Amino acid sequence: MLSPGVESQLYKLPWVCEDEAQSPVVLRGHLDCGSLLGFRAVYRMCFAMAAFFFLFTLLMVCVRSSRDPRAAIQNGFWFFKFLIFVGITVGAFYIPDGSFSKIWFYFGVVGSFLFTLIQLILLIDFAHCWNQRWLCKAEERDSPAWYAGLFFFTFLFYVLSIAAVTLMFIYYTEPSACYEGKTFVGLNLILCLCVSIVAVLPKVQDAQPNSGLLQASVITLYTMFVTWLALSNVPDQKCNPHLPTSNATDQASLEDYRTLWWDAPSIVGLVIFILCSLFISLRSSDHRQVNSLMQTEECPVALEPTQQQQVAVSEGRAYDNEQDGVTYSYSFFHFCLVLASLHIMMTLTNWYSPGESGKLISKWTSVWVKICASWAGLLLYLWTLVAPLLLPNRDFS
Repeated sequence: MLSPGVESQLYKLPWVCEDEAQSPVVLRGHLDCGSLLGFRAVYRMCFAMAAFFFLFTLLMVCVRSSRDPRAAIQNGFWFFKFLIFVGITVGAFYIPDGSFSKIWFYFGVVGSFLFTLIQLILLIDFAHCWNQRWLCKAEERDSPAWYAGLFFFTFLFYVLSIAAVTLMFIYYTEPSACYEGKTFVGLNLILCLCVSIVAVLPKVQDAQPNSGLLQASVITLYTMFVTWLALSNVPDQKCNPHLPTSNATDQASLEDYRTLWWDAPSIVGLVIFILCSLFISLRSSDHRQVNSLMQTEECPVALEPTQQQQVAVSEGRAYDNEQDGVTYSYSFFHFCLVLASLHIMMTLTNWYSPGESGKLISKWTSVWVKICASWAGLLLYLWTLVAPLLLPNRDFS
């Protein structure tokens, strides 16, 4: 939808490049009309996905086992589900623009903020599992190579974080301007230093033996990445090299139009989104707290199969293992996909929205949302470190 080749077909839709009199406007330059086409198309595609998954979020509330008739809808009827999705998508493209894009922008902001926190939870869990498994292998095999591996990656992540801070100060700040960017980068650097110190305090180590600098380095690097995303949306040409430059006629070139969507922060954000989606889809967590938060269960111990199950396995057929209880919350699963749809929408459009002049612009709203997400993530990680000290009667093993 963002590619220029799709524009010729999008011009036939009713909401394409209309002025105040609701009459089509001649193409006024790629950034004015062409980018609005892609922007509105992406919003409608992601609206269709979010609406589809939200429908199933409501439909699957309180499904406890596969004996519930709604469980058959969750695990089957694929033709009809694809048909419903296609129908919603087609209908979404005929929604009059009006205030749709402006309102849906704020839905996307909230959903992307929540999904960013989910990404951070997954990264925290991944770092804890990584550190725990390598320490166990080091003790079992009595090999210093595993310790050397942990030290190498911890050192690498901190070096990358320092390099990111340096590059952000070079490219996103000016000596006599960009005070917001300087404050954001400096404050997040101090906060990351604080959580790294807390992670190795003796009392924290006693309460959380698996806590260490590896987890802190992962969180530090992710925080710098979110800070980079925030600075890439600063609506100031001096402080943001990603903003397209205008020529004498106040028109942006075709290259600027493409760069508007496929800049480095957007590409890296999509890669991290895909990795986190694979991580949450392919495994359950080793920590009960994360499983409780994500509405999943730890992999149960394999039970002795019944004779009927043995026959089914020998014949190559699958048998139902959710008759006594589902292994994950169907409703919460679809709610996560609602948030993922909104996050993809904001990432693909680079958090831009149309301004009063009809041009796509970046707003301070997106900057503050991302910065607040980085702060919330650091507080969440800090809570995982100090919670066993503040709540000694609870089991955090």
